Amino acid sequence: MLKALAFRRAAEVRADPRRTEPFDRVVLESDERHLRRRVLQLSHGERLLVELEAAVALEHRDVLVLADGRHAEVIAAEEALYAVRARDARHLAELAWHIGNRHLPAAVEAERILIHRDHVVRAMLEGLGAEVTLVDERFSPLRGAYHGHSHAHA
Repeated sequence: MLKALAFRRAAEVRADPRRTEPFDRVVLESDERHLRRRVLQLSHGERLLVELEAAVALEHRDVLVLADGRHAEVIAAEEALYAVRARDARHLAELAWHIGNRHLPAAVEAERILIHRDHVVRAMLEGLGAEVTLVDERFSPLRGAYHGHSHAHA
């Protein structure tokens, strides 16, 4: 089985004048891109054991560095999402607060917020005056300041 022990960020790879093309790729949803140790199925069918020193949230076009030096590119899968739009910036901030208060993964943009589909959350947001539409897009939710933080306090 192939093995990856390291990763490189997409920006670092693009800036490297010695970069080589990835030999394969793996398509992963947002929650699957948070990993430390896992077996992944590459696009051409080979299996890849990822064993990183610490958990990491991989993003679109990051690469996994194999033990033999080859790269496997990480592609963010399109996911079934809601695009949440507001009347104005203040309203968008209020909607973001309600989404965050429910600990929902969210990608916050200047004009909209992307979240996973959930009919109960949709009803709540529409009740707060949001425009909620169905989209299928890559999803890169914000990682919190306490990413990995447990809510089980002593």
